Amino acid sequence: MIGYYGSYDVVVCGGGTSGIPAAIAAARAGAKTLLVERVGQLGGQMNYSGPPGFSYAYFYNARREKIVGGFGEETYRRLFDEGHALPTKLQRWRNSYQFSYVDPDWWGLLAYQMIQESGVELMLHALVTDVVREGTAVRGVLAEHPSGRSIVLAKVVIDCTGEGEVSFQAGAETEIIGTDTLEPATVAFTADGVDWARFMDYVRDNIDEFTFAHLCEEYDGLTEGEIKQMVRQCESIEEIGEIMGFLSLKEKAIKTGEWHNFSGIGFFILPREGGVIQAHFQHSSQVGFADCTDVRDLTRVEVEARNQDVVAWKFFKKYVPGFEKAYITRVCPEARIRETRRVMGDYVLTEDDIAEARKFADVIGKSSFPAGAKHVIPGNEATVNGTLTLSNVNRYPKDGGSNDIPYRCLVVKGLDNLLVAGKAISTTRGAHNRFLQQTLVTGQAAGVAAALCARRGLTPRELEADVSELQQVLRGQGAILDGVH
Repeated sequence: MIGYYGSYDVVVCGGGTSGIPAAIAAARAGAKTLLVERVGQLGGQMNYSGPPGFSYAYFYNARREKIVGGFGEETYRRLFDEGHALPTKLQRWRNSYQFSYVDPDWWGLLAYQMIQESGVELMLHALVTDVVREGTAVRGVLAEHPSGRSIVLAKVVIDCTGEGEVSFQAGAETEIIGTDTLEPATVAFTADGVDWARFMDYVRDNIDEFTFAHLCEEYDGLTEGEIKQMVRQCESIEEIGEIMGFLSLKEKAIKTGEWHNFSGIGFFILPREGGVIQAHFQHSSQVGFADCTDVRDLTRVEVEARNQDVVAWKFFKKYVPGFEKAYITRVCPEARIRETRRVMGDYVLTEDDIAEARKFADVIGKSSFPAGAKHVIPGNEATVNGTLTLSNVNRYPKDGGSNDIPYRCLVVKGLDNLLVAGKAISTTRGAHNRFLQQTLVTGQAAGVAAALCARRGLTPRELEADVSELQQVLRGQGAILDGVH
């Protein structure tokens, strides 16, 4: 039996890093809003399948111009004021790869607080399994939960599932590349009890063991040698943040079978209350050749990633100074899925749009992430005529700037009353907008757009004709749409 749950202006499907700002932004813009989430924890990649170590990075471009505000800035400021975030350090050798580290679990607690402050209604432990569709119009969704099934009606539905599941169920045009090219998935874990003084001595004495070139781009003109000298002057792990390499240790461990060789070796830091710093291992497992929209592949990912994590942790305990007495405090409940479907919209953002730092009249936010895939595992590289593609090429926005994200990338092609936000928005593969900052930006914009459409009786596509009110409301919510490169 299917019951009737209710009718809303806006229904947001997915309570992760796009769904939370989407729901809050919609409610703040006056919409009666329901947020549907398949588990009991809000936060997604931030605190459930993550956090991503670079969670609050890239809020600046390489010119040190602030390009991400809005929900991202508000949550950082609230966490920082309450002692749950570290100060932002604008280091020259990081370029746009600046970090503002936050405590992910307090981020999740803050999300619940903000949801309640804004008046969003929650429907937790509910999986969206189908849509209600009339012709090209999406009228609502079907959700399954412990008490059965419910129909939820909406003037506008926002797909924030990450994998474009609602759009797929609605029959939207989607793209997904082959498993020989998809970026690998990860199960992340966190550790405490590290002797950071001992570890920092090791870093300073063995600086050539580490790689830092990925933190700098051509715009700044620094060599890796210059970066290493800057890092050597750092007094604490908080100044370094992310560290990758351990080159000779990795070479030794591969020979002895003590490293799995599906990823590089490194970790991010994670701040906790009272000045505690933990090590967060986001890249220590990587399972490739997997389409995580296929339940068999997804199951294999969950198993194999945890096996790799065991190998990785034993390596750190045995070989890395300072980790002798460290211990795991958390293994994330599910895999962090980097790449699956992208939902095609009225505009498809391209690699050239990013590399040329293009601006659009319907801008709803900005990004300084480079184009190009970011993760591959041995044997999983995409090649054309024997030449690696995407896996070894990152195209940064020119002149140290940023690219606009157009509103049309959120409007699902061929369907009405449906928006998509988060990593499934409309892009080419190389322009994939999967990173946390991008999901915060597109989520907030989708929420405001949906609220305006519900209030004015428009479809999201009709709103494309004049986005001035959308942009005005976003600016009022702190979003940065102009005034920077």
